[in-house]
Amino acid sequence: MRKRNKNFELYSGGTPSLRGTLAKIFILGLVDAGVGFVLMILFGKEKYGFAIFLGLVTLLVNWIYLRRGGLPAKYLAPGVILLLAFQVYVVIFSGYISFTNYGALHNGSYAEALDAIQQSAVEPIEGAAEYEIKVVKAEDGSVLFLGLDFNTGKTFLGGEDYAKHPWREITAADGLEVDGSGYPTSLSGVTFLTDDEIVEVDPGVTTMKIPLGPNLDTDGFIATADAFFAQQNRFSYIYDEKNKVMTRLVDNKIFPADETAGFFKNKDGEILSEIGWQVRVGWRNYKKIFGDPDLRGPLSGIILWTFLFAFFSVFSTFVLGLTLALIFNDERIRGLKIYRAIFILPYAFPAFLSAYVWRGMFNTEDGFINRSILGFMGEDNRIPWLEQQGPARAAVLLTNLWLGFPYMFLICTGALQAIPNDLTEAAGIDGASPWKIVKLIKLPLLLVSLAPLLIASFAYNFNNFGAVYLLTGGGPFLNPTLKVNAGATDILITFVYRIAFSGSQGADYGLASAFSVLIFILIGSISFFSFKRTKGLEELTQ
Repeated sequence: MRKRNKNFELYSGGTPSLRGTLAKIFILGLVDAGVGFVLMILFGKEKYGFAIFLGLVTLLVNWIYLRRGGLPAKYLAPGVILLLAFQVYVVIFSGYISFTNYGALHNGSYAEALDAIQQSAVEPIEGAAEYEIKVVKAEDGSVLFLGLDFNTGKTFLGGEDYAKHPWREITAADGLEVDGSGYPTSLSGVTFLTDDEIVEVDPGVTTMKIPLGPNLDTDGFIATADAFFAQQNRFSYIYDEKNKVMTRLVDNKIFPADETAGFFKNKDGEILSEIGWQVRVGWRNYKKIFGDPDLRGPLSGIILWTFLFAFFSVFSTFVLGLTLALIFNDERIRGLKIYRAIFILPYAFPAFLSAYVWRGMFNTEDGFINRSILGFMGEDNRIPWLEQQGPARAAVLLTNLWLGFPYMFLICTGALQAIPNDLTEAAGIDGASPWKIVKLIKLPLLLVSLAPLLIASFAYNFNNFGAVYLLTGGGPFLNPTLKVNAGATDILITFVYRIAFSGSQGADYGLASAFSVLIFILIGSISFFSFKRTKGLEELTQ
């Protein structure tokens, strides 16, 4: 019984205080209020699946924290929720997007794209009349436009229902009264709306279209953008809702909705408008990556350089960091803390600022490296650091070495201090040289603890967007004949960024997501097999 009570106290967290209970209820109340607001928005946008999932998660969180007991779950719940939100969901969402054409030209649903196309299809009739209008309400409740033609001085009246209120000229015989400048002041049978009443008109005065004839599509209409001035407009094309077809009025060409491309496209391949909608395209993005010769050509070289960049970045920073850690692991060195603080300084400065500083230092003509360090003053012997492939890649590796060695210095210093002094002292007594002590004792023990961090560092540098993009922008771009803009220092992530987000067609999130999934699989596979190999290091040190 005592054992049971002890375990209960351990896993329940003991008896909570009144203050702690009230604070917990208050915090949960704030969270629930925020979730309730989000749920209203989700239901308003008809996102029922996500709303139900979020509601269930909120109920689960409330149950975990309001019940007594389950102390491990209370500590694990925030981490698990953040993991699901920022890792698992992102991976799943990216995988889903990779099978769609989602992008700058396809960023909404069919209904949203149709609405945008129809709005863009409105154009003013060249040379047609323009009006100063008053918004009025008829006796039957219809909202009408009373417009004064600027050119002729005639007054017209009409509503959206052409059969009941056609757009026609009205005169004093219709009960129209005007002021000295000919502006309408009153009209029998209608009520002039105030500004506040105009704002309350549903669905809105600025969305109204007053037909100029029986057929709105072909005869044109009156529309206003501010409820003060209006002009005659017409549609560039009309929509057949039953058959999902757009007809361009200027030449009567037909553009059916192409559900495989997400565009209104005719039989000749012509696209009606660059406004499209999101559709599932299957494996098309992946086929483009491996099948498009414009992509496949530079991609193989970029993948190879990405591996080399990640490997040499980890190798160089680890070697330099380990060397400094070994040298400055002797407590007899005066000012040891000052030296260690100096080595950490590059790690303390923002990486993007350091990258821009190095970019200026690598300037061919006026850079600090060419002028002051190397002393190259003439034009013939200057090193074109950022203008040729070899020097540019060397510059990227040198910059990344500066940015990365403090981290390796820190973790190597910590790992060295964790090695028992008895081992190294015993090896020294047995006659082992300092090099053998490092090689046979310290390095194997270091690799056991540092191997996971080295693997993580490789994965980080594999996607080290900032180091490359801020320093060289992926350049230099030495082959202008390529249809795809690939640079000499582009790693996979910078190349993907340029292809997917900087193209002439705008952002292509579907293609970017396909690349991201492939990078995830690649890095995940490398990390998995690398972690399996680290078990061998543990066996060697046992």
